[in-house]
Amino acid sequence: MRFLSDLAASRGPAAAFAALGLFWGGFAALVPALKPQAGLSDAGFGLAMLVSTCGAVLAMWLAPAVDARLGGRALPVLVAAMALAFLLPGLSTTGTAFALTMALAAGACGLLDVVMNARVADLEAAGRRPLMSLNHALYSLTYAASAIGTGLAREAGAGPFAVFATLSAVALALIPLAVRAPLPQAEGAAPGHAAAGGRILALVLPAGLIVLIGFMAEQATEGWSALHLERNLGAGAAAGALGPALLGLTMGAGRLWGQSLARRLSEATLIRGGAIVSAIGALIAAASPTPTLAYVGFATLGAGVSVVVPMAFARAGRQVPPNRRARAISRLSLIGYAGFFAGPPLMGFLSEAVGLGGAFVAIAALLLLIPAVLVPWMKAGATT
Repeated sequence: MRFLSDLAASRGPAAAFAALGLFWGGFAALVPALKPQAGLSDAGFGLAMLVSTCGAVLAMWLAPAVDARLGGRALPVLVAAMALAFLLPGLSTTGTAFALTMALAAGACGLLDVVMNARVADLEAAGRRPLMSLNHALYSLTYAASAIGTGLAREAGAGPFAVFATLSAVALALIPLAVRAPLPQAEGAAPGHAAAGGRILALVLPAGLIVLIGFMAEQATEGWSALHLERNLGAGAAAGALGPALLGLTMGAGRLWGQSLARRLSEATLIRGGAIVSAIGALIAAASPTPTLAYVGFATLGAGVSVVVPMAFARAGRQVPPNRRARAISRLSLIGYAGFFAGPPLMGFLSEAVGLGGAFVAIAALLLLIPAVLVPWMKAGATT
């Protein structure tokens, strides 16, 4: 019942998280079809996704201004923009067209990402209860359902545009929930919070890098696990889609469990443990000789990485002063969400150089930087 109450309290952002999960889950399962449709190699696909990163980063920088201009209309307008933008990559038949249309779609996602996370952080502060993990769990579970549905649709002969059109219709149906989203009241500065810009940066920068690596691992797996299963391990379209689907399912379950653990353990402890578990999962997936063992690796990766991103957002939102929270979340997102879009290009270049197995080993190495370097840095920033 507590989960239902929390979900009702954040119904507007929850609708946005669900809509975002629909598209990235569908996109992950469509990668094996989108690449040949656009005539792209692994490196070419990685470069196209790097172009999309530029659109996303620009959008994230502008997100606070867009949020201020749209106000209570921000979530429904941005969900609609994302739903329409994702129709275009499904129609793209050249590498250039795919890169440009993905830049537009990624830009719409970047705006929505920043606004919905900032809205959840404000609602957490206003209601004095955790909501971040629950909303990120909703994204993961929706992502998994979309990946499975897309894999089955591909097996039945559906192409990318038909899949994206269906997902757009579902996302547009979620807009009434976003329209009724409550707007938190503005808060003044609270006593006991240090508002110095240097301390804010010391908190946001390591947390942002943690989010960057977490999203890089997540998106690398989402974008390339199906291809790894189909190309290297002989899986079919539906079996290949189980890779990103398992990631989404275990991330969703892990985030629901993480919300309960957050009442007993510190965010730093959860981030450290989650990063180690996810690195182990990436290594299992890289070394697996069969799809079954690869599924174990992707599930382990998802369970571990599930708590990394929401706990970093929650810690940053809790430790900055209330009157600077929205800007801090937006800057953390700007740093962190680069990993959301940089993961697939990185995997493309590494796959071309050392194969997909070697690329997942590199992801494991990046994840281990979190407990070794970034968590101690984040804790030191909180005490300076």
